[in-house]
Amino acid sequence: MASPLRSAWREVPPSRVRHFARLALDEVPVLAEDIFREIRREYPNLVIVPDESGEPVALVGIRRALEHFVRDVSDVSDGSGGPREHPQVFQEFGRGQVQHGRSLDSLQAMYRLGVRLAWRRLAEIGQQVEIPAPAMYELAESGFEYLDGLVAESMRGYAEAAARQAGERLRLQRRLLDLLLAERPRKSPADADALAERAARIGWPLPERVAVAVLLRPAREALAPAVGRDVLLDMECEQPRMVLPDPEEAGRPELLRRATAGWSGAVGPPVPLAEAAKSLRWAAAAVRLMERRLLPAGEVLHCTEHTEALVLLPPEELIDALARRRLAPLAGCGPAQGRRLAETLLAWLETRGGAPEIAERLGVHPQTVRYRLRQIRELWGDEVEDPDRRFELELVLRARRLRGDLLPPSA
Repeated sequence: MASPLRSAWREVPPSRVRHFARLALDEVPVLAEDIFREIRREYPNLVIVPDESGEPVALVGIRRALEHFVRDVSDVSDGSGGPREHPQVFQEFGRGQVQHGRSLDSLQAMYRLGVRLAWRRLAEIGQQVEIPAPAMYELAESGFEYLDGLVAESMRGYAEAAARQAGERLRLQRRLLDLLLAERPRKSPADADALAERAARIGWPLPERVAVAVLLRPAREALAPAVGRDVLLDMECEQPRMVLPDPEEAGRPELLRRATAGWSGAVGPPVPLAEAAKSLRWAAAAVRLMERRLLPAGEVLHCTEHTEALVLLPPEELIDALARRRLAPLAGCGPAQGRRLAETLLAWLETRGGAPEIAERLGVHPQTVRYRLRQIRELWGDEVEDPDRRFELELVLRARRLRGDLLPPSA
């Protein structure tokens, strides 16, 4: 027990207390064997680990715990009682649960079974040496306090082992991510072997296809997204990275949406496993556009749903150079007139429809559209009939609309 026995035991003659403790200690080896045998019967899948002498560690722990508890009784009688440390082997039991992938529930159930069996035998000995009932009641209460101490020791060992295991898995996972997301012109068979080896060490089945996400933290101390163990997540980066296996599998997008609630970011396109770096590249490009407010923030968006923006907005210098050449005819127009003509030209290029259809798209009168189209033909001449020139005009005008320089269609 972890604290001196209470007043009822102090009223028991010391000689009787010592007699009780001596009989109980004599009983410990047999009692420990009985408890160990009953635990093995109740839990046939229990892994038995021997110590250096070949004796089961669990049996040694049971015996030490019983000796430790019974000695507290005799210590109280001679005034030397006080708090004791519980046998450290119970920390090892907690660590063992982590190593074998089990929770502490079964271990606590074994402890309770052992306490019940031990109390039954101690009660018989107490009756034999005429220990008063109040003292035995206190002994039972102390037994459950002692059980709590053993559980606490196991929890400490469990937590330490779980933390070490989690830290080791994170380290191995980062090594896997570094290899998986490395930009290389061609990945060799040696790379594939290294990838398989690193994945096996963390129990990550290699998928055929993946999508890579880049996240923006909602706050410095934000909790990590609640993704499953099949998702590789690196929270050590300024912008966390996430590798989603089999992203096109049914239900995967919905699971991702729930797991990343409150986060912003982008998921790159699905690619073969060996090309994961390509998916990362597109996700990173989308995040840069989000930071510039050119793509919507507040959620984790999918690059495949924003292809136009990702194709037209990142190569700014190229698009701007092309725009200066193809939109040169607007140089003599004022800003407002130039914008209206550009919007009308884009609507015509996108629809190739007549004035009524373009007017509906722009939210203006058809006669206004006819007037603007005449101006456009005067400014660009035959260029608007050349397929290549029309394509380039549509590219630069769509890019301007994506940047917010032109209004979207009213339809």
